[in-house]
Amino acid sequence: MKFGIIVFPGSNCDRDMMHALQDDLKQEVVMLWHKDKDLSMFTKDDCIVLPGGFSYGDYLRCGALARFSPMMEQVTEFANKGGKVLGVCNGFQILCEAGLLPGGLLLNDHQKFTCKNVYIKSESTKNLIGSHVGVKTLKIPVAHGEGRYHADAATLKQLHSNQQIVFRYCNEAGEVHMHSSPNGATDNIAGICNEGRNVYGMMPHPERACSDALNNIDGRGILLALSRMN
Repeated sequence: MKFGIIVFPGSNCDRDMMHALQDDLKQEVVMLWHKDKDLSMFTKDDCIVLPGGFSYGDYLRCGALARFSPMMEQVTEFANKGGKVLGVCNGFQILCEAGLLPGGLLLNDHQKFTCKNVYIKSESTKNLIGSHVGVKTLKIPVAHGEGRYHADAATLKQLHSNQQIVFRYCNEAGEVHMHSSPNGATDNIAGICNEGRNVYGMMPHPERACSDALNNIDGRGILLALSRMN
């Protein structure tokens, strides 16, 4: 299988993702420009990645302009056919803006950009990522100013009942409470998936936790989960 990484104007984690997948995890990677319209080289066993950064300078709302990039029409079609899609940080925001994931990302509750290691815990093993990493605590970096996940009550109820919450913020011991969230996210939500369990979004950056040189490889399991065959 292979990974396609979409590069938007303002993406700044696309190369981080490429090196993590290609060099650390030995996966095939294809870089894709946001104005391209061809995903015919990818099958549903492959994965399209929307990386972090500041697409279009985060003007209007984070991801709101990137959602209209020509490639996103193809990503939507790819996802609707069962193809795997991962959005990290700004990529998560774009997936929500595009309607591929429910809810949205708001300004951090402390109204400051946050960049640090946090702990997250896989919420359920009934999705591709959770089944691979298991229900355990992972140390993964975050870097965002608008990462506070929010959804209305009906959507949150659906996320819980369908077990679509993939990760929640926790402390090092795996305890989930409000003080362990870096942004004030509702229910400490750090990552979710769609009902079909083939589209994933998360605010923390697993690609920044894949190298032995960084003394943290907790992100490897997350990305390797998406390299598994359906």
